[in-house]
Amino acid sequence: MPPRSRRTPAPAAARRAFVETLGDELTRAGMNRMAARVFAALVSTDEGRLTAADLQESLHASAGAISGAVRYLEQVHMVERSRPLGSRRDEFSVADDIWYEGLLHRGSVVDRWHEVMADGAVQLGADTPAGERLAQMADFFAFLQVELPALLEKWRSQRD
Repeated sequence: MPPRSRRTPAPAAARRAFVETLGDELTRAGMNRMAARVFAALVSTDEGRLTAADLQESLHASAGAISGAVRYLEQVHMVERSRPLGSRRDEFSVADDIWYEGLLHRGSVVDRWHEVMADGAVQLGADTPAGERLAQMADFFAFLQVELPALLEKWRSQRD
């Protein structure tokens, strides 16, 4: 793959269309619409990073909307904030290994959800429809607890 600086930039119209398409998909999956659009803008920029002003301009959004979206994306570890040396403006970017890191941090969530579902199955009764449903969910999260670390390691070694 050629160095990033020598690649042909993506056409602006294609980028705008992609931002809306990915934004719509992430919104359907439950993400706040503006956060979804900010994330889509960041992953589709050739530079790999944008300032809040860049995001405002490209998404035709207010400073407050961008600020709230970025704050949420930082809290869920989907966006990183940095300030170039000598600059007074923060830049936002998406780490190259965002999905790997995101799933790695989800391990504790999977552990908690397994525990909650297993406890719920016991509390509601293993022989009730709700208890059976919760037990099946607990089994799924137990499966993820075992398989996810190996899958992530396989991905890491494949990338390296």
